[in-house]
Amino acid sequence: MRKIIICTFLTLDGVMQAPGGPDEDAESGFEHGGWQKPVADDEVGTAIAGWYEHSDAMLLGRKTYEIFASYWPTADPDNPFTNRMNSMHKYVASRTLTSVEWQNSTLLEGDIVDAVGKLKASDGGNINVVGSGDLAQTLMRHGLVDEYRLTIHPVIIGTGKRLFADGAIPTALEPVSVSTTKGGTIVGVYRPNGKPRYDSY
Repeated sequence: MRKIIICTFLTLDGVMQAPGGPDEDAESGFEHGGWQKPVADDEVGTAIAGWYEHSDAMLLGRKTYEIFASYWPTADPDNPFTNRMNSMHKYVASRTLTSVEWQNSTLLEGDIVDAVGKLKASDGGNINVVGSGDLAQTLMRHGLVDEYRLTIHPVIIGTGKRLFADGAIPTALEPVSVSTTKGGTIVGVYRPNGKPRYDSY
């Protein structure tokens, strides 16, 4: 069984929108695009590279797919991520796209929950969900997420799309590994572990 792993960069207040650049995603008037690089460090890059060691595919929503497909095919070949991103298989969830041109990309057909269920049952390595906030929330609602790999950066944005938005399903998480980089970023790997428990002091 393949694992579905959500790999996401977050601000301290949980915002995941447009970490990579000012023009990445200005939906709903978001004005803080590009917030990640000033608060990242080499250890963050090393951790992210490790996220891909046992994964051989990505699962992307339309917006993230289009952002990646416009950048990675012509990205600096000396960037160690360039070949990795281009060579990995990409599964794309979209209600509007009719084709996907980036190499090694497949447009998923039919109901996304059924399609991802079939992917999980297929042969292969783990599948990383990168960005793709709407898709991630759909997967979480249907219990399809096996692991979260998060970098939580020391910056507060105050507005924007959040990974764990209102209406998220209450879920207990088991920490697999948690560390803090020299720049103050928390790198955490967590697995769903049933329902939260409640108690009082």
